[in-house]
Amino acid sequence: MFPATFFDFNGVLVNDEVVHFETFREVLAGLGVPLSEPDSLPKYLGFDDAGAYRAILEDAGQKPSTAQVAELIEAKRPLYMTRARAALPTFAGAAELVKRRAAAGPALIVSGALRDEVELGLEVLGVRSSISSIVSAEDTQACKPDPEGYLIGIRWLSERGQESAARRGLVIEDSLAGVEAAKAAGLPCVGVTHTYTEQELLGAGADAVATSLAGIDDALLSALFRRLYG
Repeated sequence: MFPATFFDFNGVLVNDEVVHFETFREVLAGLGVPLSEPDSLPKYLGFDDAGAYRAILEDAGQKPSTAQVAELIEAKRPLYMTRARAALPTFAGAAELVKRRAAAGPALIVSGALRDEVELGLEVLGVRSSISSIVSAEDTQACKPDPEGYLIGIRWLSERGQESAARRGLVIEDSLAGVEAAKAAGLPCVGVTHTYTEQELLGAGADAVATSLAGIDDALLSALFRRLYG
């Protein structure tokens, strides 16, 4: 069985895309940049805040500076936290899966979200003590599909004498960029169809796909481990 688990956060454990959208829209309104939910949500999935702001502003014909992007991230932070504290939707089975995988070995978060957003979500789920380490947006220079976040997670495990866990740790992702990042880091990946279809996730390189977190059970994982490693 897989000796460690790398969880994506947004779209896997917490269903906060609308929370992010509303806060992006509020911040960008001050720059005269409108967002239309049906168009913008799918387009910017997989970006961290910095990547999303750059992409949105460039699509609007602007050339944001690094300093401007940093200011926008900080403007969004309290707006997200206020909304998330009031109501943070989570996915069915998220807490149960985290606890089950943590019982089997180290469980890590690798996310483009800010650290305080991840901490809040884990507290809401009641699983903070089950998570061994968090790799957040503050820890990386590049967002997914760049594998940097997963490589940091691999290094964290390796430095603690868990080389096998580092190289055979299972990634659970919902986005195409996330799947691509996991595979670029050399990790096995299960996609969950919270955001994209089974065909899209498999096309991005997912080794298996589940339609819900409950579907990522011991039977699926045992079969996948045997297929990948014999």
